[in-house]
Amino acid sequence: MRLIFALILTALASLPARAEVDIQSVTSPGGLTAWLVEEPSIPFVALEIRFRGGASLDRPGKRGAVNLMTALLEEGAGDMDARAFARGAEALAASYDFDASNDAVAISARFLTENRAASVALLKAALQEPRFDEEAIERVRRQVLSIIQSDQKDPDDIASQTFNQIAYGDHPYGSSLNGTLESVAALTRDDLLAAHADVLARDRIYIGAVGDITPEELGALVDDLLGDLPATGADMPPMAEVTIPPGVTVVDFATPQSVAIFGQKGIKQDDPDFFAATILNHVIGGGSFESRLMSEVREKRGLTYGVYSYLVPRDLAEVYMGNVSSANDRIAQAIAVIRDEWAKAAAEGITPQELQDAKTYITGAYPLRFDGNGPIANILVGMQMIGLPIDYIPTRNDKVEAVTLEDVTRVAGELLDPEGLHFVVVGQPLGVESTGN
Repeated sequence: MRLIFALILTALASLPARAEVDIQSVTSPGGLTAWLVEEPSIPFVALEIRFRGGASLDRPGKRGAVNLMTALLEEGAGDMDARAFARGAEALAASYDFDASNDAVAISARFLTENRAASVALLKAALQEPRFDEEAIERVRRQVLSIIQSDQKDPDDIASQTFNQIAYGDHPYGSSLNGTLESVAALTRDDLLAAHADVLARDRIYIGAVGDITPEELGALVDDLLGDLPATGADMPPMAEVTIPPGVTVVDFATPQSVAIFGQKGIKQDDPDFFAATILNHVIGGGSFESRLMSEVREKRGLTYGVYSYLVPRDLAEVYMGNVSSANDRIAQAIAVIRDEWAKAAAEGITPQELQDAKTYITGAYPLRFDGNGPIANILVGMQMIGLPIDYIPTRNDKVEAVTLEDVTRVAGELLDPEGLHFVVVGQPLGVESTGN
């Protein structure tokens, strides 16, 4: 059975990338909505489920509860302990993945058509009848505590957490979804049951399916799988108030190379100017070796191996960020060049050639995202959560092509804030000091 599953995955990987997908909106008899792309040529289904809210729904003083709860969903369910659950999935050649982010709890399932009923029954047990055995709780708790301890010694994680604390304050975004050593150590089984009830509810479900399944079959499947979950969960957290002061924060850390994360306020993904901002970011720092930052910081001056910028539109906040690493005696120069490039783009925008090159890359790369049932199912869920129309995919590249040079110039002037950039530098940088903000 495992060999059959492997052969199917190989066949899927060999299929050409495609951006032309026929999406159907399916409403189950119980009222749940799912988006479906039928693909009957291979007896295999990819199912993606998201519960909006995720780790941001941690209760006060219980940071890390949703993350720990999610990690325990495959550690025993119903009358199966963790080993029995794993053996059941292996016998069915099914795969399940449970993951928590600050915006959602994500469940990914892959199963064969011939084992669909049994595979869904196993997943149903995990979602609706998790055991939360004390032995499993303690084992997974130790794993999470180990991750937290490791992150406390990792310059990249230190920089990220410091920036998030500055940007988001007391909002859940401002702390690690893993929790702290103290909060995770104090979590009880009752806390995990509460987190389960808070997050896994029908009023926040998004579903995408791709593969050998009909709309009628999918409707019955989602009702069976999810219909008995609570109708409502915890209230969604408020929007984050993003307060990023200009300046620099230095975190002393004994290392020959400093790590810097920088950022400012961003742009919402549903903003009419988001595609213009996407093109702008590609030119500044999102285009890898073709970007201005890579050219100026790495190629011309040799200050780093890599420097990048990226838009981060979350459910409850949006920021525009970047990162760079450089030797302690060179990070100050790298920061100065980044600020200069930010200011130059804000004042002048981009060139016609940069616009065309960015459009060519962004539109050409888009079909490569559709390289199998799993990635397509993931895209379907993401589209629903963002609020995109069901016919978005065939029109997306047209929206990119419609962006004009004037659009990008205007957005550059409105979005980029070179004076408002904040840099968090972890290391022992020479010539860089905290500004006190």
